Amino acid sequence: MLQIQGFVFNFASENTYIVYNENKNAWLIDPGNMSPQETQAIDRFITDNGLQIRKILLTHAHIDHVMGLQWAFDTFKVPVYMHQEDQEVLDMLQASGIRFGMTIDPVKVEIRYINEGDELELDGEKFKIYHVPGHSPGSIVYHNENQKFMISGDVLFEGSIGRTDLYKGNYEQLIDGIQTKLFVLDPETQVFSGHGNPTSIGFEKQYNPFFK
Repeated sequence: MLQIQGFVFNFASENTYIVYNENKNAWLIDPGNMSPQETQAIDRFITDNGLQIRKILLTHAHIDHVMGLQWAFDTFKVPVYMHQEDQEVLDMLQASGIRFGMTIDPVKVEIRYINEGDELELDGEKFKIYHVPGHSPGSIVYHNENQKFMISGDVLFEGSIGRTDLYKGNYEQLIDGIQTKLFVLDPETQVFSGHGNPTSIGFEKQYNPFFK
């Protein structure tokens, strides 16, 4: 049985997630920890629960979702999985930092590209990969069909969708991707977003104002 622990980090109130099981194997998703206190909080949870981080996953590479990426890679020494289309977004991290008044070193991590149609497994629990661009060119969603949940990044929120006014954003592309790839799933599927509260596919299909 998979469990999900969320943390709210950094200037953007970004959701970082740890998905783990009874074997203590875990994935760290979108490490946004920025301050020493935030890093201590996530490190303490991992240590207290005896977890082994097996993969680092990115839903996309915007600055608020990767503030702790170098720390995570250096600490756990496991590959970082992301979509190739967001490599250029990750490469822009220093420039993004300047816009927010921060000096950020270039990220040096081992990256493995994943795409739609790929599957990742955590001790037999399969996660399907959906490429849903529009918020960023390489935005991906991780979907566990067995336990009916997804980690959606900034694709879909409770009552909203990801911004499309950022670099290579595309409103029509995002709307179409959500409707054709996410809204066709079981309505009971829980959605763990990159910001804000969890929601469900059924709730968003019925009440999200962007799909009226």
